[in-house]
Amino acid sequence: MDGFGSNQGVIILAATNRADILDRALLRAGRFDRQIHVELPDSKERLEIFKVHLRPLKLEEGFDISFLAKQTPGFSGADIANVCNEAALIAARKNKATVGKQDFLDAIDRIIGGLEKKNKIISLDEKKTIAYHEAGHATVSWLLEHANPLLKVSIIPRGRSLGAAWYLPEERQITTTEQLFDEMCSALGGRASEEVTFSKISTGALNDLEKVSKQAYAMIAYFGMGKTTGNVSFYDSSGQSEFSFGKPYSEKTAELIDKEVKELIDRAYEHAKKILTQNKEGLTKLAELLLEREVIFSEDLETIFGPRKSVSREEEFEKEILKAQKEQNGKKSKPIE
Repeated sequence: MDGFGSNQGVIILAATNRADILDRALLRAGRFDRQIHVELPDSKERLEIFKVHLRPLKLEEGFDISFLAKQTPGFSGADIANVCNEAALIAARKNKATVGKQDFLDAIDRIIGGLEKKNKIISLDEKKTIAYHEAGHATVSWLLEHANPLLKVSIIPRGRSLGAAWYLPEERQITTTEQLFDEMCSALGGRASEEVTFSKISTGALNDLEKVSKQAYAMIAYFGMGKTTGNVSFYDSSGQSEFSFGKPYSEKTAELIDKEVKELIDRAYEHAKKILTQNKEGLTKLAELLLEREVIFSEDLETIFGPRKSVSREEEFEKEILKAQKEQNGKKSKPIE
């Protein structure tokens, strides 16, 4: 890659999704001097990508494309293309002339959670446990200020999961300790609900525990959010630690990290149990509704628990825009003296 003359006009482009494992010789001066980091698309960018992939499809009259952009946070361009293709296939299976809103919602659900398995044999006791588990997630996330807003809850088996809850995560650039803690409480709400309701726990919380454990270790060891360990981070952005045999901290520090992680998870679990105990009547109503309908939506939670106290970032931005517009209109209408 060296030795090109200035008059040859040769440009070399390359792309990777694992920049952390590239040979350092490739990144030396004179080789790949321009490095462009491409993030996942935000809401406005997803809207433009949807416009591209929706061109070949015949949509139902009055279809709102911006709705799709809001429903797909964290989706890449390839994911969006997959959503459009899947929605078209679902509409075709139903012998529909156009692709509608429900087809896209079903496509998103299938991509995130997998294919529905309505014929899977589940006993009544297992179904009841799954209903209370998912109701626990929904209840805790609805009542906590910083948890992600809930869209819907289902106890229909999908893929490898027996039940699922769909959330609409906010597209934040930074996340606070309180937000991370509330998300942990929400994830532990399923197991906490089992203990509060049945005084016993099941293996259904495996995925939740894995997620919470990784998040807690990241908070303590990477983000410096531990009370004892303090403002220290053992994160290696270069990725070179993958090839080392030892940890970047002593055994004593490892014990401190393990202790802090356990205390943090225990605190989140106890907080989730406290919320569910205080709102046990609503939890029971929600679980029974799930057993009856198999799928419930945010409107059902609002009927049982009332509106959420927290306001999403999108709603905050809308309020700020309206406020700015009112102020601007006020300035325009002010008479000149």
